Amino acid sequence: MIKEHERIVLTKPLPKEGLEPGDVGTVVHVYEDGQAYEVEFFTLDGQTAAVTTVEASQLRPVGKRDITHTRKLSIKSLAK
Repeated sequence: MIKEHERIVLTKPLPKEGLEPGDVGTVVHVYEDGQAYEVEFFTLDGQTAAVTTVEASQLRPVGKRDITHTRKLSIKSLAK
């Protein structure tokens, strides 16, 4: 099970938040024995892009062979 403060990789798009598969976030809360997670997504300069609840089937843990990749955030405003 993924724990609080661990990084995750999104595997499904979250269009309302402007998030795409491959985006990396940090778990800030674990719900119901890992069935869902509250995840914070950041821009590379440290601004919060989104904080959202993500089902376990929509993410995976960061792996040893993962590499960071960048893209422009598709939504105009960042979470406050």
